Amino acid sequence: MRSEAQQRKLQHWAWYLYDFGNSAYAAVVVLAVYSAYFKGSVVGGAEGTRLWGISVGIAMLVSAAISPVLGTIADFSASKKKFLLISSATSWVFTALLFFVTRGEVFIGMLFYILAEIGYRAGQVFYNGILPEISTPEDIGRVSGNGWAVGSLGGIVCLLLVLPIIMIFEGSDVPVRLAMVITAVFFALSSIPLFVCVKERAVAQRLPRASAYLTLSFRRLMRTIRSIRHFKEFVKFMVAFLIYNDGIMMAMDFAAIIGAVMYGMNQQQLIIMMIIVQVTSIFGAWVSGIYGQRAGFKKALMGSLVLMLIVILWMLFNRTLLGYFVITAVAGFALTGVQAVSRTMTGLFAPAGQSAEFYAIESVAGRTSSFIGPTVYGLLAGGVALMLQRRGTDALLAEQIGQRAGIVSIAVFLVIGMIVLSTVNEKRARQAAAEYRPVD
Repeated sequence: MRSEAQQRKLQHWAWYLYDFGNSAYAAVVVLAVYSAYFKGSVVGGAEGTRLWGISVGIAMLVSAAISPVLGTIADFSASKKKFLLISSATSWVFTALLFFVTRGEVFIGMLFYILAEIGYRAGQVFYNGILPEISTPEDIGRVSGNGWAVGSLGGIVCLLLVLPIIMIFEGSDVPVRLAMVITAVFFALSSIPLFVCVKERAVAQRLPRASAYLTLSFRRLMRTIRSIRHFKEFVKFMVAFLIYNDGIMMAMDFAAIIGAVMYGMNQQQLIIMMIIVQVTSIFGAWVSGIYGQRAGFKKALMGSLVLMLIVILWMLFNRTLLGYFVITAVAGFALTGVQAVSRTMTGLFAPAGQSAEFYAIESVAGRTSSFIGPTVYGLLAGGVALMLQRRGTDALLAEQIGQRAGIVSIAVFLVIGMIVLSTVNEKRARQAAAEYRPVD
């Protein structure tokens, strides 16, 4: 028989390994391979940037719409693992189906990606909702940070699996498409320990007679909304998160496209760049978790955002490929710190038994910003480029100017988000969560 400490450690590692596969999807599909392939080969030119932004925006908008309802139901029925399996399986299937996206297949290229992304993003609500159940207020920051670190390692491993195939068969799109199947299988296999080893501690509540889960979810959400005055600090945090997360998602979703357009990076260089980003992300997650536990999570978050802003301003003026590699390495350290600490703060600000519901609210803010940010970037960068081309500017130069316009918008979102975050009182937010007693 395992001791309680051993059981907890086993559950921690099972939870980490889900992120190991989850982050492989983000690294290969969103960051390094599919985004650049869709923009450059499936569509091509500035139109590829515009349609990629629209695809990301649609996926985030749908995720934002369904997450609060599903998160509330998952809390009430103690079925976060069940919902996580359904959403994850959706992502696995449609990621694998990206293999069939070839040059010119714009519709299925957008559709399969959108569905895979919806499954991936929805799953994060339930995955994050499990965090407070397998950790304590004393170690939640460390566990969250470790999850991001192990996840970043998963991104590295998966990128190293697909890189040799792409290098050996350079000039063909088959290796890029095959990478989608490898990523889907990698994600699925890494998820198995969580579904086997992690047990939900929440107890399912009995559904009232003549009621339905959908009706119940809306009623519980309305209860939380009516209690909004009790969670004023959490609300301010969510507003800040919504804004600064725009900048984070813009940087992540367009990093490969910026590299290809601004510096002529090929697929192999993009993968190597993302491996470097994943390596620095490991340290960013680890350091932010430790620092947040010791100095306060708001202070750790603000530090990561300041570093991210410096990186974006540096990117705006950089002209060399080597400089871009260094920039993305530092960005990996910063943005993972932002994501890990944001997740920790949401868990600490959520009342007992309502973790998935509060992570669903975070998901709405996150998906809304993930819709607004990448859509703004795509429309701005693509729009500026197309306008300049119509005026006779060289196509490549026009695209580069468009990308710089998009980079400026990232900085704007980060600055505004930091201003709002500065008004959040972390101590009051944690006290509000501890004192809350729901009244139906």
